Amino acid sequence: MASVRLEVLNGGSKGRVLEPEGDVVRIGRAASNELELTEAHVSAEHARLVVGAERVTLEDLRSTNGTAIVRGSQRILLGDSTSLRTVLETGDVVELGGSADESTQVRVQLGAEREPAHVVTIRPIAELPGVTGSAERNTGVLASLFRVEKAIGGAPDLDAVLIAVADAALELVPTATHATLVLRDDIAAETDRDEAGYVPVLTRVRGAAGRGEAPAGPVAVTRSVFRKVVRERAAVLAADAPSESFSSESLLGASIRSTIGVPLWKGDEILGVLQVDNRATPGMFDSADLEALGVLAASSSLAIANARLVRRLLAAEEQLQKENTFLKGRERAKQSGATEIIGQSRAMRDLLTQLDKVVDTRVTVLIEGETGTGKELIASAVHYRSRRRGKLFVAQNCAAMPENLLESELFGHKRGSFTGATEEKRGLFDVADGGTLFLDEVTEMPLSLQAKLLRVLQEGEIRPVGATHTKVVDVRIVAACNRNLEKEVEAGRFRQDLYYRLKVFPIRVPPLRERRDDVPLLSGHFLQKYTREVGRPVAGFAQGAMELLMSYEWPGNVRELENEVQRLVIQVDAGAFITPDLLSPRVRQMEATIAQAGAVKGTLKEMVEQVEKYFILETLREHGNNKTSAAKTLGITREGLHKKLKQLGIG
Repeated sequence: MASVRLEVLNGGSKGRVLEPEGDVVRIGRAASNELELTEAHVSAEHARLVVGAERVTLEDLRSTNGTAIVRGSQRILLGDSTSLRTVLETGDVVELGGSADESTQVRVQLGAEREPAHVVTIRPIAELPGVTGSAERNTGVLASLFRVEKAIGGAPDLDAVLIAVADAALELVPTATHATLVLRDDIAAETDRDEAGYVPVLTRVRGAAGRGEAPAGPVAVTRSVFRKVVRERAAVLAADAPSESFSSESLLGASIRSTIGVPLWKGDEILGVLQVDNRATPGMFDSADLEALGVLAASSSLAIANARLVRRLLAAEEQLQKENTFLKGRERAKQSGATEIIGQSRAMRDLLTQLDKVVDTRVTVLIEGETGTGKELIASAVHYRSRRRGKLFVAQNCAAMPENLLESELFGHKRGSFTGATEEKRGLFDVADGGTLFLDEVTEMPLSLQAKLLRVLQEGEIRPVGATHTKVVDVRIVAACNRNLEKEVEAGRFRQDLYYRLKVFPIRVPPLRERRDDVPLLSGHFLQKYTREVGRPVAGFAQGAMELLMSYEWPGNVRELENEVQRLVIQVDAGAFITPDLLSPRVRQMEATIAQAGAVKGTLKEMVEQVEKYFILETLREHGNNKTSAAKTLGITREGLHKKLKQLGIG
């Protein structure tokens, strides 16, 4: 391990020198950091320096203004094209929150770790005895261990466990004045156990009554001793010596006459160090003291490990509870029928009326419509408006997986049923039991799987891959397709019997060009969504831009409109209106068509009718007033053309 010296080169803390006691140095604006910097461009928790077994690393803690390393003529920016961590070399200058004079600069000096002076005994973990060498001492040790075990058993958290262990150490070693617990850094250990640093977390001092108590002020810790304990994986006893003979600066700086460091371990892992010091009298610790602390360390290591694990589990549980609360709130909104379907056009009102008729029945629903029309949204509305909303809504795109994987995904499989099936898996039919399973792009399902799906619809049974028994499930099927199912049946790509089973209650989702009145509502919804996401206020749509949006055909339907609005929010200046020149070229093509049609400025509905009238008259002219041919070119029926002619007042 290396010794570290940090020097602040500029800013409000210029000239400050820090030689850290622990292996982890946190740098930032918060008062809890070992190196506190007051500049505004430094984040509250900006960076962290970790002294590992072989190297010293610096990690940027995702700071606002970044961290860089200046090494000679080279400047390394963390998190740019590199990772957030880098290995430091002596002489490196760390730039925090900017570059050059705009940053706070800290010089790093690394040196070899000095050995603690007058090491009397090194006792490897394997040689630490379970008892002391003195029968009389054993009685005292056992009594102390009994008391500490009771204290640990009643400790509510990690802090209480550490206090109990430190106070027991002071009780076991009567000449000790200080007891310190040094633990491995949790965060570093999760990412790189070999490079994890060790941090002093608690010091207790002997009070006037002889019992342990919290120190009145900061207490220096002998870094050289606990590092040697970790490096050697052994208990260390450093002898009493006159101060002028000390070669270890950390021992001398702490005014320690003698010290014992004992490892805390679990298996092959060094969890930390229990360090006991004598800072008051020339009395020297002996091997009996080391043995007593070894017994204490052996019995308390597991308690400390478990207490740290409980702390991490409680933190994880708290995070999961927050996420669960959020997800439950979102689920309750869906279960209350608040699935957001935006649209006030006649076509959407008719669709919602159809939905309300079918939601609380058991029939299979087939949702037909072009890509991008929102078929999955309609499927979720079928579920969340029904009595099944208390169970799961599960969606699966049948075109997203090859046949063998799709079968396993839908029906599940038994362990060993095929190569790679190392464990049993529940299928989506089983997961959605009691709820709704949405099968998107059902026409892409292979014929072999269509037969299994038909059995589920007929019998309500599934058989996982490799299973010998069936299982009854209660699942409502909602299927969707963007192809013509009748043509797929005629072509032999879809089973006719499955077609009749699926198409019990078909719902057609209209394309956006058939519900142009909803374009302003949808555009406003997406504008609000993405201005909030991007954090950029937008005044709204200029009239000319909205006219073009309503006139465009939208072959990609609602999905294409959403992508267009998202791009516009990114492109428009903050606080400005979205003008026609910002629209995509394909949308702006309608601008010339509107001018050619001679549309007079008016309401959006009036202008759309003028453009429709222009197209219908032009098509009739091209076909010599043949209404059948004109209707075919326009993509509508002859009856539909007659209705349009009457509606637009064309004789």
